[in-house]
Amino acid sequence: MLDTNIIDEDVRRFLAEDVGQGDLTALVIPEEKLAKATIVTREATLVCGQAWVNAVFKKLDADIVIDWQFEEGEQAFSGDVLCYLSGSARALLTGERAALNMLQTLSATASLANQYAKALEGTDSVVLDTRKTIPGLRLAQKYAVRCGGGTNHRVGLYDGILIKENHIMASGSIAKAVAAARQISTTVEVEVEVENLDEVKQALDAQADILLLDNFTLEQLKEAVELNRGVAKLEASGNVSLSTIRDIAKTGVDFISVGALTKNIQAVDLSMRVNLEA
Repeated sequence: MLDTNIIDEDVRRFLAEDVGQGDLTALVIPEEKLAKATIVTREATLVCGQAWVNAVFKKLDADIVIDWQFEEGEQAFSGDVLCYLSGSARALLTGERAALNMLQTLSATASLANQYAKALEGTDSVVLDTRKTIPGLRLAQKYAVRCGGGTNHRVGLYDGILIKENHIMASGSIAKAVAAARQISTTVEVEVEVENLDEVKQALDAQADILLLDNFTLEQLKEAVELNRGVAKLEASGNVSLSTIRDIAKTGVDFISVGALTKNIQAVDLSMRVNLEA
C-alpha cells in the first residue's frame, strides 16, 4: 500500500477538481438526511483502490461507514456488490464520482496487469510496467500493477538510469554513456536501450547491467539471449500484447515491459446506487 500522505494528497486534488467551492446539486438534499449506498461492478474485475475510496468519503464526512465485501486485489464478477456505504446523503452523493473514478481506473490497471502476469505463468520472465502512466496517477497505477501481480520498473527519472537513443547520440557512444552513468552512481543499475545485435555487443562490452531490447523480433531476441549468455539482464519491449507475450518469454529474456498496463486501460464499469433513509 502507498503512503497514506500520498493517498490523502490524491484525494485533495480529486475533490478540489470536482467539488471546488461546494457541490451545488447536493444542496437539494436536506443536510440531516442519511442514506445507504452500494457500489456494484458490471463486469469481472480485480478490486483495487479501496484506500482512495475510503479517503474520499472520510474527507467529506468522517462518520460515513464503508463495508467492503472483497479484499484488495480479490477477483469480483459482474453484478457483485463491492461495498456497502452508509451516512450523510450529501457526502455520499458528493464523493460518488471521485471515488468511482479512482476505483474504476485502478481496478482496470490491476486487472490488465493480472492478465499479463498470468500469461507468463510457468516461464522465467517477469512483466514490468513503464512510465507511460496517466498524469498525476503514476504512484497509484504502479501500486495497482503490483496489486495485479506485475512488477514495477523505475518509478521516475530519479530512481534508475535508462540510457536511450538520444542519450547515446548526445554522449557519443554507448560506451561513453555507460561510463558517464557509472560516475553518477555506483549503486543504481545502468540499463541501455539497444536497437540491434551490434548495439547488444556494444552494451555488453560496456558492462551495462540491463539491456532493453527495443522492438526485436523473436529470432533477434533469441540471438541476443545467446550473445548475452547470462551476463546482463535482458528486457524485451515494443509491440507486446497478450497474444505475443508468452512467445517473447520463451526466448529467454528476463523482463518484458508493457506500456499498455497503464496507458491503454479501459475503466471498469461500476455504478453506485444511493437510497435515502425515511
